[in-house]
Amino acid sequence: MNERQEAGKAAHVTGESERHRAAMAEVMAAPEAHVPRHVPRRQVVERIFGTNAVGRINTRIAVAITRAVGTMWAAYLFVLIALISFPQALDAFLHGNTLVGITWLSQSFLQLVLLPIIIVGQNVNAAAQDARAEADHETLTALHQINVRELHILQGQQAILKLLEDKSA
Repeated sequence: MNERQEAGKAAHVTGESERHRAAMAEVMAAPEAHVPRHVPRRQVVERIFGTNAVGRINTRIAVAITRAVGTMWAAYLFVLIALISFPQALDAFLHGNTLVGITWLSQSFLQLVLLPIIIVGQNVNAAAQDARAEADHETLTALHQINVRELHILQGQQAILKLLEDKSA
C-alpha cells in the first residue's frame, strides 16, 4: 500500500471515529433520548459500492458470483475439472518432471478446489455472525429500554425527594 492509499484509509477511519465520538457524546449527554440502531447488511454494501446504478450492478455481480462459486457443488465441479488434467500431471511427475506435478497440485487442485470450500466456510461464519448480531441487538435494545425506564423512575424519585426537602425546609 502506498502513502496516498494509507492516507486515504486513515482519513476514512478518522472520519468514522470522529462520527463515533460525536454519537457517543450525544448518548452520554442524553442517554434516555438514544435509540439503538441496527446496521443491516444493505447499509454496509451501500458504503462499499455506493447507491448509484454502477454500485448496485457491482453489488449484484459480486453477490451472484460469490453465491455461485461459494457452494459445495462448485467445489465438486472444480474437483472434476482438476481431475481431468491429473493423468497428464501424474505422467509428467512419474517421468521425472516434478515441477508439473507440483504445479498441478498447487494451481489446478488446491486453488481451484479450496476456493469454493473457503467461501462456503466464510458464508457459514457470516450467517452465524449475522444471527449473533441480531440477537445482541435485540438484547441491547431491551436493556436500553430497561435503562430508560430506570432513568425515568430515578427522575421521579428525585422530584419526590425535592418536594419532601422543600416541605421540610
